[in-house]
Amino acid sequence: MIYSGVLSAIVSALAAETIDNTSKQAWQKLYRPGYQDGFDLATLVRSGAHDGIQRTDADCWVFARLHSQLKPRHWAALVARYSTHKGRKVEAIGKLAPLIASHAPKLFVARAVTAWAIPPLKGAEGKRSTDMIILPTRFYDMTTWDDQGLNRSTYWRWRSGIEGCLEEMVKEAVACSEEILRIEGVLLDVAA
Repeated sequence: MIYSGVLSAIVSALAAETIDNTSKQAWQKLYRPGYQDGFDLATLVRSGAHDGIQRTDADCWVFARLHSQLKPRHWAALVARYSTHKGRKVEAIGKLAPLIASHAPKLFVARAVTAWAIPPLKGAEGKRSTDMIILPTRFYDMTTWDDQGLNRSTYWRWRSGIEGCLEEMVKEAVACSEEILRIEGVLLDVAA
């Protein structure tokens, strides 16, 4: 599987995790780093040497590769932003909140990180879904994130700073992911 872009590889890999499929780990049997027969994912896919390489295998391989190679904060930022796996998304949010430097109280930071990672979905309020996390509309009211009763401009400034920090982490994580995936040979080389 050669991905057209780093973001598509990241999103696809994170989505593959939510598929309940016992064959998800099949890629592990195919990967033999350092062997002359070229048993790395990119070579296997390009050569067509194995019919067993499917999209899910490639996505799971990319997931494992990024998880092992990225800094923990970068991995957490990608999972919080792009994963659809409820447990991992919540865990990532919990890991990111303490990393944010802000004048805002801890509760405000935690809520701002959560709101960034789980944005409100139009039309989702009141609908039952087991596939995604849907927070009540009142959760996004910043005045409930702090008990000091400060003005909304302060809350917006705090939230903007927190979201800026998170977006910067995602930007760094995507750049590092691109470098990893280019080295592995699974990104389409548009310059060629």
